[in-house]
Amino acid sequence: MRLLKTIFDFYLNASVHVALAVIALMGTTSLLLNIPVNWDLFGFTFFGTMVCYNFIKYGVEAEKYLIVSNKYHKYIQIFSFLCFGIALFFFWQLERKIWISILILGLLSTLYAIPFLPKAKNLRSLGGLKIYIVALIWMGFTVFLPIQDQGRSFCWDIWVLFLQRFLLVVTLVLPFDIRDLERDKKDLKTLPQLLGIPKTRKLGIILTVLVFLLSFLKDDLASAEILSRLVISILLIGIFLSKNDMRRNYFASFWVEGLPILWFGLLWMLDGVF
Repeated sequence: MRLLKTIFDFYLNASVHVALAVIALMGTTSLLLNIPVNWDLFGFTFFGTMVCYNFIKYGVEAEKYLIVSNKYHKYIQIFSFLCFGIALFFFWQLERKIWISILILGLLSTLYAIPFLPKAKNLRSLGGLKIYIVALIWMGFTVFLPIQDQGRSFCWDIWVLFLQRFLLVVTLVLPFDIRDLERDKKDLKTLPQLLGIPKTRKLGIILTVLVFLLSFLKDDLASAEILSRLVISILLIGIFLSKNDMRRNYFASFWVEGLPILWFGLLWMLDGVF
């Protein structure tokens, strides 16, 4: 039992779960727009996400971003270096036309953690911008890259999907900001810091409903999308209405982060039914 818990904790701490969530959202884009899956892009995004998140969580606290004294973090660092090598392999398999977009999104991710210049602030520390930068990066990787890779034109439905994905990620980040309220520095100006927890929960419900209702603005709307979004929306609203402490072990880091994975699974199953 202890071994299973150790493996599960490493699965969460090494950002494998969040990487699965990212490629799950990328998968929903493929299903919603009926575009083929580029496994090289999925592979790069999966391993690149683990490298990026582990760097943000552990690397920026280490001298020169490389020296790690904590033994457990050292294991994660080694794991991250292996993931980096695999991500590079997939990167070289991708078509050159999306390299620039990936590099821009990668630079934005890096600047999220590292200051622009010595004694300057990183993007994460710019008051109030953290949640929107995260949403922009996730939207870029999970919507823009698959579309650009397939050379799809930007029609009305795609623009609606962009807006939905941005708002969905903002909504998913809120439970984490509530969880980290006592640990976050005041100058981060997260929404729970600015609004308080009750109003942040209400905002989460409003955004969840808005994301669902935006679906009906699309020209091409399938029953599978409506039903899968409805289920995820109900679960999200339940999370914001519940009295559960967001700081509970695994609540945000596993259950909330796992919603995109559940959504992809539901959409994939329902897509085969309708």
